[in-house]
Amino acid sequence: MDPSFLTILLFSSLIVLLLLGLPIAFTLGGLAILFTLWLWGPAGLLMVASHAYGEGMNFILVSVPLFILMAVVLEGSGIAEKLFEIMYRWFGGIPGGLLSGTVVICAIFAAMSGISGVATVTMGLIALPAMLKRSYDRKMAIGGIMCGGALGIIIPPSVIAILYGSITGTSVGKLFMGGMIPGITIALVMILYTTIRCFFHPHMGPPLPREERAGWKEKFISLKSIILPLLLILLVLGVIYTGICTPTEASGIGALGAIICSLIHRRLTWKSLKTAAIRTLNVTCMAMWIVIGAKCFSSIYSAGGASDFILSLVQDLKIPPLAMIGIMQFIFFILGMFIDPVGMCMICSPVFLPIVTTLGFDPTWFGILFILNCGMAYITPPFGFNLFYMRAIVPEDCSMGEIYASVWPWVICQALVLVLVMFFPQIGMWLPDRMG
Repeated sequence: MDPSFLTILLFSSLIVLLLLGLPIAFTLGGLAILFTLWLWGPAGLLMVASHAYGEGMNFILVSVPLFILMAVVLEGSGIAEKLFEIMYRWFGGIPGGLLSGTVVICAIFAAMSGISGVATVTMGLIALPAMLKRSYDRKMAIGGIMCGGALGIIIPPSVIAILYGSITGTSVGKLFMGGMIPGITIALVMILYTTIRCFFHPHMGPPLPREERAGWKEKFISLKSIILPLLLILLVLGVIYTGICTPTEASGIGALGAIICSLIHRRLTWKSLKTAAIRTLNVTCMAMWIVIGAKCFSSIYSAGGASDFILSLVQDLKIPPLAMIGIMQFIFFILGMFIDPVGMCMICSPVFLPIVTTLGFDPTWFGILFILNCGMAYITPPFGFNLFYMRAIVPEDCSMGEIYASVWPWVICQALVLVLVMFFPQIGMWLPDRMG
């Protein structure tokens, strides 16, 4: 079959089925089976089964359930409440301080979890009522929490980085380290935006009254609660950065460390552990079905010769290389409004990565850009995951339209860092280039 016709037919079928509301895992897997039968007959189904089995046995993907378990156990460990108390004491006296402190907590949770929902839900339950009680602007508080939660898939350990690495063959350890500086930069840009805006518009984030502010003694005493989270973060990321452990091995250390933290805080029971295991199983099964379906889909696409067609088409367009990268980022941004980041990764990576390498760019750097775009996908309307997490938490009189409207200043903060990493690659590549 002509590769151009195969490309048009395959992706138009994908778009139609997704618009009809079919789950992305079964859409990708179903199309792979139908097109295999059409192109190669029943004998070709052996190839589909082989790819599905091979992806299920991928050693890198073992880290996905372990990092998810780590996140779910930490969510119920009581660490979030203690961290918010620290931020309340240290940041409460400055304009927008409670929101800035919440962003810091989200960044810490990001480095302990690897998924977005933990920080979004936890801080939505803890920090949002505290901010609304102190007359913070509701849109600003809601949008800031959702954007802070999105740091969970940018700052390592990121589950999206694991999936991208497993598909493209890129080093997951380097992707982890590559997300560190851009993720911290996004958090700093958010804090800067919050502080400046609340300084010039004090009603949007008023500082705590002087009688509610903590003294220096109370501030320093409260810091003891941050010791365990920092030790866990340093341990997990440290063994990856120095090359002592692979990300998969580090995920086991992280899961065990989370259980120990929960024990120390006296929050671990057999019931909570069982609940955490069931939630981990649900999320992992969802992710793995998407991974297997997408692997079969991309394999059929490549076997049909369509990847070579796309590559030759791009070369004939004579577009400047960096402009082509920019077009890809725009495509990611639009897709992120409608498709979850896992599906976006599975669909686009087999098409885009050969182009990236042909243009002479580093696949790790491109992966960092993709992960930053996934952060925006979690908060962009109409289908960003964090929007729906927040809908279940906000006051009853808060409409979905108000939640949608709250995110755009924060999307700009993330987009600004994405552009910086695109034009100054060393922002993302400085740590990966120095790994052990």
